[in-house]
Amino acid sequence: MKKIDIAVVDYGMGNLRSVSKALEHVAPEKNVVVTSNPKDIENAERVVFPGQGAMPDCMRELDARGLRESVMHAAGNKPFLGICIGLQMLFEHSEEGDAVGLGLLKGNVKRFAAAEMHGANGEKLKVPHMGWNQVYQTWHSSADSSQLQSHALWKNIENGARFYYVHSYYVQPEDECIISGYSEYPNRFTGAIALDNLFAVQFHPEKSANAGLQMLSNFVNWLP
Repeated sequence: MKKIDIAVVDYGMGNLRSVSKALEHVAPEKNVVVTSNPKDIENAERVVFPGQGAMPDCMRELDARGLRESVMHAAGNKPFLGICIGLQMLFEHSEEGDAVGLGLLKGNVKRFAAAEMHGANGEKLKVPHMGWNQVYQTWHSSADSSQLQSHALWKNIENGARFYYVHSYYVQPEDECIISGYSEYPNRFTGAIALDNLFAVQFHPEKSANAGLQMLSNFVNWLP
């Protein structure tokens, strides 16, 4: 069997072609496989967990394909990148359909509150939040605690760079220390989380031009 460098998890939800093509673009020497086979996910060196659609549907399809255990194992043991619903599914519970997530991270998935959806000039903001928005990186102590630094997946990405979003829900981690990036719409919400070998984003790096491609390249070369 040919070595799988990057497995893109296919549970029937989302545009996986754009994700795989973006990965192939930044890492042409790597074997990128879109797969619904648990053994491929277990054997891959890195795993990307994307998704689009409603959380209850995504959880149901993940279980229907027998992928829950392999995804949970990968999220705890190898470089792992969650995208959009692939971020939300890592948490305990979502307001969308009262869905129970994988519970790998403590916290909930919340819907943008209609009463708060007003811009600085009083204009009504639409839900879903769709389009480009700035993402601000959070900074944490380095290993020797002598300086602050952002996560390795932000390497060569300007703080406040614009990424592409399509979502009506956002994650609210119990531990705010895992937040690696945030955006505002109109209030601050979590755009990225990081914990050990796991990194996950609410936006779509595969649709986010140069900044998104840089993030995917950083993931391919990341040694957590």
